[in-house]
Amino acid sequence: MLADPLPPLAFDAPNCPQPVPGAPRLTAAQGELLREITILDEYGERRSIHIPAERPLTLFVDKRELVTLMTLGASPELLVLGYLLNQRLITQVAEVESITVDWEVGAAAVKTHSGIADIEQKTARRVVTTGCGQGTVFGDMMSQLGSVKLPDASQARIRQTTLHALLEQMRQRNSIHRKAGSVHGCALFCGGELLMFVEDVGRHNAIDTIAGWMGLHGVAGGNKIFYTTGRLTSEMVMKSAQMGVPIIVSRNGVTAMGHGLAEQLGLTLFGRAANRHFLCYTGFERFDSEPEPQRAPVRVVSG
Repeated sequence: MLADPLPPLAFDAPNCPQPVPGAPRLTAAQGELLREITILDEYGERRSIHIPAERPLTLFVDKRELVTLMTLGASPELLVLGYLLNQRLITQVAEVESITVDWEVGAAAVKTHSGIADIEQKTARRVVTTGCGQGTVFGDMMSQLGSVKLPDASQARIRQTTLHALLEQMRQRNSIHRKAGSVHGCALFCGGELLMFVEDVGRHNAIDTIAGWMGLHGVAGGNKIFYTTGRLTSEMVMKSAQMGVPIIVSRNGVTAMGHGLAEQLGLTLFGRAANRHFLCYTGFERFDSEPEPQRAPVRVVSG
């Protein structure tokens, strides 16, 4: 069997800007993304396939164990940084001195400059979210949603042709999902330009990695578009809002809680988006529609 012409990419930032002043020191931990196994198929034949190499990563903040994340590990340092930002345990990346990931012990050690104030209170109540990989959010974060401010509609718009171009880029990616399945992909766009792409076993991990990348490089979300292959749950909507990204596109659908939260926060949601098809659920004022021609009705001729 011929090898793939290019290895699949689980993390990609084509034109990465410089880190912000005071950015933390990060390791560049590497681990296998795919594992080869032997399966028996419906024809009774044994053959080799690849599956994603999911692994646990236990997060320690100033030597205090916080949570264990199940991850593909495409960019674990950014995942950890984005997790801390999206959980509102830190407000800016300069609060972190370093993040060290060691796959031999499956741990990420975060060292802050001055500690995290009231960390015990902030992490006292955990909410385990449903879905792939299971995410964890802290109850204190839920109470702070009223402080989230999004850009107005004049700063964030998307045309239908831009949406089509974005979806086509995602369709053509040589990704882990195309090679082995079992992962979710997330991406950050500015118009039709791909800024960053990442895959992980859970969509919440992938969006946290994007949050970490944005924080590390000082990328604002006001004119950006977030894409995900996963469904738009309240957790995904909430994290996108905290990143300041007002437009979300999903290949999947939306839950009622995700829809209600998007309306409350003023987000624009697209779901069931693939090829040239989509549904715009909320935030119609940000969308410049360029309607497709209506299909001619099918006439049934009786014999």
